[in-house]
Amino acid sequence: MQANVDGWEPSGNNPNTGTGSHGSCCAEMDVWEANSVSTAFTPHVCTKAGQTMCTTDEECGAGDGNRNAGTCDKDGCDFNSYRMGNESFYGEGQIVDTASKFTVVTKFITADGTDTGKLSSIQRLYIQDGKVIQNSVSDIAGVDATNEITDKFCEQQKTAFGDVDSFLSRGGLESMGDDFDTGMVLVMSIWDDYAAQMLWLDAPYPPDAALTEPGVVRGTCPADSGVPSEVEAQSPGSSVTFSNIKFGALGSTYAA
Repeated sequence: MQANVDGWEPSGNNPNTGTGSHGSCCAEMDVWEANSVSTAFTPHVCTKAGQTMCTTDEECGAGDGNRNAGTCDKDGCDFNSYRMGNESFYGEGQIVDTASKFTVVTKFITADGTDTGKLSSIQRLYIQDGKVIQNSVSDIAGVDATNEITDKFCEQQKTAFGDVDSFLSRGGLESMGDDFDTGMVLVMSIWDDYAAQMLWLDAPYPPDAALTEPGVVRGTCPADSGVPSEVEAQSPGSSVTFSNIKFGALGSTYAA
C-alpha cells in the first residue's frame, strides 16, 4: 500500500475529500443506487483487472476533458426506469411503491447458462406485497424494448442519448463478469454527492442541457436539488435499512 499524500489538495466544498498525486481504479457494479424518487443499476468496467493505481489525470479520468480517457468507465451503462421512458414505474405511489418495504433482486445471466460462462445480461425485478414486479421496459427511440442490461442495450442507449460509449470500449459485460470472478467487495451506504448533487440519478443532468434531449431527465427532482449542505441540514436523521441479503443460484434467493 502507498499513502496518497504527495501533492494532496483538499476539496473546496467537502472537508472529508481531496486529491493527491495518484488515484485508485477498479471495476464497480452498482447493484442498486436509489432514493424514494429514482433508481438505477449500473456496471462500470476497467481496462485493467483488479485494483490498480493511476498517476496522471488522463489515466485517472480526472480533470477537464479526461473523463472518458481513464482506465475505468466512469459513466457505466445504467438502467434507470425513468430515464428509459417509464415515468410511473418507481417512486411513492408508483408500481414499485417506495413508501413501503420491497425486495430488490438482481440476476447475472451468462451466455451459456452456466456459472462459468461469460456474463451477457444483468436483469432486475422487485418483490412487494408478495407480488413479483418485473423491471420496466425501455421506451426510447432507437433502443429495443427491453428490461435488462446487455451489450446491445448499452450500445443503443449510448447512441440514442448521444453519450460517449466508454463501457463497451473497455470490454462491456464480459469484462464485468471477469471482475466478478476475481472477487468484489459488497459495500452498502447512505450518501450525498458533493460532485454532482446526485442529479445523474433523479434530476436533469447535465443540468444545463435541454430537457427535451433524450436521456437528460432522470427523475422528478429539479436541477438545483441535492445540494449536500442543504440535504444534511434538512435531513440530519436520514437512515436506510438493508436486510435479508442473500446470494445464490438463480431463483434461490427469494420467494414471492
